Amino acid sequence: MKYLALGLLALAMSAPCLMAATAAELESNSTIDSVVVFPSGAEVHRNAKVSLPAGDTTIVFPDLPAKTVPGSIRVEGAADGTLRIGSVDQRRLYVPQSGSGNEASERKRLEKEIEELKDKRQMVQARIDTANTQQVLLQNLANLPNVSPGRDGSAGPAPDWGQLVRLIGNEMGEIQETLLEAKVDLRDLDRKIEDLEKTLSELAPKRIERTQVKVFVSSDSALEADLTIKYQVRSASWRPFYEARLKTAADDAKSKLQLVRRATIQQRSGEPWKNVAIKLSTTRPTSGSTAPELRPMVVDIMKPRPAPSPSAGAQGPLGGIMSMNSAEEAPAAERDRYRGKLATARRADVKPVMATVESAPFQAVFVVPGRVDIDTTGETKNLMISEADFEVSLSVKAVPKKQPTAYLYATLERTGDTPLLPGPVALFRDGTFVGKGRLPLIAGERYELGFGADDLVRVKYAILQEKRGETGLISTTRTDDRNYKLTVTNLHKQKIDVTLLDQMPVARDEQVQVQLTGRSRPTKQDVDDKRGLLAWEFELKPKEEKVIDFGYVVKWPADKQIIYRSR
Repeated sequence: MKYLALGLLALAMSAPCLMAATAAELESNSTIDSVVVFPSGAEVHRNAKVSLPAGDTTIVFPDLPAKTVPGSIRVEGAADGTLRIGSVDQRRLYVPQSGSGNEASERKRLEKEIEELKDKRQMVQARIDTANTQQVLLQNLANLPNVSPGRDGSAGPAPDWGQLVRLIGNEMGEIQETLLEAKVDLRDLDRKIEDLEKTLSELAPKRIERTQVKVFVSSDSALEADLTIKYQVRSASWRPFYEARLKTAADDAKSKLQLVRRATIQQRSGEPWKNVAIKLSTTRPTSGSTAPELRPMVVDIMKPRPAPSPSAGAQGPLGGIMSMNSAEEAPAAERDRYRGKLATARRADVKPVMATVESAPFQAVFVVPGRVDIDTTGETKNLMISEADFEVSLSVKAVPKKQPTAYLYATLERTGDTPLLPGPVALFRDGTFVGKGRLPLIAGERYELGFGADDLVRVKYAILQEKRGETGLISTTRTDDRNYKLTVTNLHKQKIDVTLLDQMPVARDEQVQVQLTGRSRPTKQDVDDKRGLLAWEFELKPKEEKVIDFGYVVKWPADKQIIYRSR
């Protein structure tokens, strides 16, 4: 077949004669074949096979979801002849949702039953009307003794009033019983009709909002074409998460780390994805395509504003009453407005810069093996992307000043074409779940992953001295002398690398001096570019103990006061 690349055109092609205004419409159904899911959004690929006559044709695809992103629709395909596309149009419309054959037969049964019940209701209503008429006649008959004689004053034979009263009593009782039974039947019929009508309304075909796509094409001869419609939806996403399974080794053998990479996918696009091929992409199509602009920033001397002249109604210092907009209050209000503008400008500048950093990971596409089903309810679908084994080096790290506990770390180095994306990680050590963590973006660098407390490495922390004093005879200087003792013991059967962390204060004023003391000099200072953070790195053999003795002296003028503050 001859391959054609049919791109989306916002307007008609430069040769409008290709598309006649009276082009015949051909409605075609399409099915979802594959989906590319982004961290926010997804691109859906639908396939359709059409038979086209020679000339101009408008292919109508009525089954795209209502949440299709406007302007994202593209059409590609292959045909066994020359096929040209003029334009691709889209619009939203409401279409009836066809039900199953069982639903149609159930609706007919309910309609017939409702009709029969309404006929019975009319018969019951007729019984009520008849009984009401009989009741009126009996009431008129009971009023006969109150009827005055005629004009001639003659009176007919006197009726048997006893028999008449018995007749009226019997008939009225039967009529009341008939009315009561009929009203009960009428109430039951109304309830049944109401319930059936509610059930019928629930089975009625619903109108759903969809996106209709019209593709205007032209061909020189009749042909067969396989078309692919691509479009994006926003209500879909995927997130990575990991399982890190550490298997520690005895003696000096290398420990193993198995890293299982998974993904959670969810979507509310309005259409289920049934038996589709899934690709996971790190591209962010909705996060912007260009870097934000920085506006020029200037600094200037703030000139004092001249005092405003007194208002017409204001009196002087001896007058007693001043205007609410006094000369003293105006500069303060102006300063507040100026500061508010500066704060707003600073917020507007900082926010997009941070967002750009957050949306700048490496781009990669992960192909999920096989085909899967993902419903449109928003429930998550968990899929495994890959798994990899790493040889890792083990070490322990402790901050005795904060907690006398050593924590086990496994250092891995990521190699390969695709990075490890940021995401939560479940941590297992020798088959036991030890907690949760979070991986940053890892692409070709080393990273330490913590696996909980190591009970076979004992850590102790002791304060040897905290003393304040003064030095000097003429110019007095105050001092703060502190010394600490860190002790760590390896109870493992193999050697292990240890890192102890502590800190010393950092002077922010040149009048304050800080000097590191003690016998154990740190191997690193300002660790991770954090000023004052100290690290001692060493190797401990089995059953070996290491003591770190360090301290610092702070000096400052005697007429000043200092304060220790964490940042």
